[in-house]
Amino acid sequence: MSKENAARDLLARVARDYRPAVLASSLSVEDMVLADIIGRDRLDIGVFVLDTGRLHRDTLDLTRSLEWRYGIPVRIHQPQPQAVDQYVEHFGRDAFYEGVDLRKKCCEIRKVEPLRRALAGKRAWITGMRRGQSASRSEVAAEENDPVHGLRKFNPLVDWNEDEVWAHVKRYDVPYNPLYDQGYRSIGCAPCTRPVVAGEDARAGRWWWETAAARECGIHFAPDAKVIRIREQSARTATARTGK
Repeated sequence: MSKENAARDLLARVARDYRPAVLASSLSVEDMVLADIIGRDRLDIGVFVLDTGRLHRDTLDLTRSLEWRYGIPVRIHQPQPQAVDQYVEHFGRDAFYEGVDLRKKCCEIRKVEPLRRALAGKRAWITGMRRGQSASRSEVAAEENDPVHGLRKFNPLVDWNEDEVWAHVKRYDVPYNPLYDQGYRSIGCAPCTRPVVAGEDARAGRWWWETAAARECGIHFAPDAKVIRIREQSARTATARTGK
């Protein structure tokens, strides 16, 4: 089975068995591929975008492309204005450059908290994560339990490489962010994203002033995610041994 057909089958199963399910779209090229499959196959899967208030205009313009091209209504979730105002007042608008804790606090306000609201009442969520994006994502599974939000999480493109993603875009003429044509390979908030250079991994342009180990926003990996994975692995091992 081709990787495309495997992704289509997985998405069809999610649409059938895990309603209501949603695609958490960052409007990345991977998420546009997933929206393309959802739209062309007319799957009953919602799509939402977290508008942090600091996204590139080119990124936000893709929401209209999704709605016009595929007829998919895109729900927009924004941070709580009071929380943003308090952060800016106490620390400064761009305080995230000053340290990892301040950056993660900004991500918590602008992304993590809105995600919790977006996932409320859902049975499953879908992301465009790939193992090849960075070392921190090398162990991501196609299907996993999300203990933070209490639902199933699906990553249909987990074993795709970057060339395969772009081949799909070309084959089906999928709309994508023009910033990719300027050297970007992973696109988040404008002040936290830059183009990458030869030899860097796909996410090297995200929070580039930090060490590689810190470069996650908290949406996909909770602070204790490693501990959670160890506990889940221990539970699976115990089950295999006892047969219970």
